[in-house]
Amino acid sequence: MTISPTLHKYLAAENIAYNEIPHVLTLSSALTAQACHVPGDRLAKAIVLRRNGGYLLAVLPASHHLRLADLRASFGDDIAMAAESEIDRLFADCAHGAVPAAGICYGLDVIVDDSIQMQPEIYIEAGDHETLLHLGRAQFARLTAGSLHGRFSTHD
Repeated sequence: MTISPTLHKYLAAENIAYNEIPHVLTLSSALTAQACHVPGDRLAKAIVLRRNGGYLLAVLPASHHLRLADLRASFGDDIAMAAESEIDRLFADCAHGAVPAAGICYGLDVIVDDSIQMQPEIYIEAGDHETLLHLGRAQFARLTAGSLHGRFSTHD
């Protein structure tokens, strides 16, 4: 598996340019950044949250931790981590745990941490544990257009 079919179709339809970067199998965003020699501040990780009976994808740098309390303060108390079974169902064409930071093509609302959108280039998971997608800042902005924004993470 490389790039997920859903993500691939969306990027092609929206004419969003990217480069595929293969890497050794990794099972965390921090290890992926290390394996690819990419700063953790430039690797966007995606965390699936439950909100108001639906789902929300939080996108933040791999070098950061989610501050759930900050999200709840800004967007309401009805925000919680999604279960792995829910994530697997939502991202059925992705490897377990390899969630791309592209919720729009999966029908999810997205919130982007302010700290990642200022990076000159961004890397995202392609849907497996062996491929990253490299996007310029403008391409990432197009991928996350219409998303909510805020500060909800802290640097490790």
